Amino acid sequence: MKTISTPSAQLRDPLSAVRVDPSSRRRVILATALGNALEFFDFTVYSFFAALIGKLFFPVGGLHGPLLLSFATFGVGFVIRPIGGIVIGAYADRRGRKAAMTLTILLMALGTAIIGLTPTYAQIGLAAPLLILAGRLIQGFSAGGEVGASTTFLMESAAPGTRGYLVSWQMASQGASALAGAFCALLLTHALSSAALESWGWRVPFLLGLLIGPIGLYIRQNLNETHHATPPMASRACMETQYDVRHIVLGTLLMLGGTSSMYIIVFYLPSYLTNVVHLSAATAFLPSGVAGLMLMVASPLCGRLTDRLKRRKPMLYITGVASVLVLYPVFAIMLRAPAMVTILPGVALIMALKVLASPGGFLLLLERFPRGIRGRSLGIIYSLGVTLFGGFAPFVVTWLISVTKNAYAPVWYMGVCGLISLVALPMFEERAAD
Repeated sequence: MKTISTPSAQLRDPLSAVRVDPSSRRRVILATALGNALEFFDFTVYSFFAALIGKLFFPVGGLHGPLLLSFATFGVGFVIRPIGGIVIGAYADRRGRKAAMTLTILLMALGTAIIGLTPTYAQIGLAAPLLILAGRLIQGFSAGGEVGASTTFLMESAAPGTRGYLVSWQMASQGASALAGAFCALLLTHALSSAALESWGWRVPFLLGLLIGPIGLYIRQNLNETHHATPPMASRACMETQYDVRHIVLGTLLMLGGTSSMYIIVFYLPSYLTNVVHLSAATAFLPSGVAGLMLMVASPLCGRLTDRLKRRKPMLYITGVASVLVLYPVFAIMLRAPAMVTILPGVALIMALKVLASPGGFLLLLERFPRGIRGRSLGIIYSLGVTLFGGFAPFVVTWLISVTKNAYAPVWYMGVCGLISLVALPMFEERAAD
């Protein structure tokens, strides 16, 4: 297929990748978006109902005990993510992106079914929290490989000059799932009594999420592969010798700023607004809905903006510094004047900066690694960053607040993560990608 490209696009794309027509591109976006949406929808719903899940499955003493154990189980799913990133990422580099994406959506559906169908502690005792833990581990293993495989697939499916746009749909799908999760939680909280919500209502979003699995599986199986299977000997040699450890470490540090803000603002904020700011549970879901809307709507626009830029780093410097500087004012206003009219603009500002940076950040990472190790390299980077400073962020911030009694703990947490990313950025080199 003949393509027309600009000089700048040719510089970034010295070797031709698989090209897709508009209809195929829409199918590529839909297939990857559905898989990401299923994974992050489940994460969103779990975090929104963390207090209730803690009560039903982790009946321990203390004011913060059940919530801490619930968030710890949420975080445990992230501990296994790096293993999923290595195993499924290597599978994507060896057998192809499509095969890996098919595997991840099957695993995620299994983990979702376990969480949505497990009886409570009162019904089956210790088996209940163990099953919830198993479901989170399966989800975490799957997610560790999903982001690397699907984001790499989006990048490799793009025509010259459109990489930022296609890759941006990774974040857009996360935003759509967060918005859907917030809407489900808000609807169920308003429509059901506390007893009904505790008895069965909280399970509804997980069971609805299962519907995405068969649809996503069907679409993914009918995609065109962007990276064909490698011979066994070549694959083994690649796995043994081609890990760029320095850039994997630096890439992990680059992930911290955006990852910490994502998991604090989108996943943890409803619990923070309920338990610290003392807003109603129904109202507390609205900021996460706004954050999801920002990710869903603005990500493709920012992806197109990224495609117009000659370099990735200047935008990352600007958004990184601004993201650290706005944290304290946003939370100060939130705590001193706790109302949606003051909270929502602050959340929108933080997420706008994240959305601006995300396409360029992903491309900076993807373009640094050769095609043969790209899937597992991004899988490891994303999984480590999310595991260390994302998945456990709700647990760490909840613990910090309980120990220090300081309501600004989320600010210090996100601020430190943002500064670490800024320090790593000058040391991570840009390069043209195949």
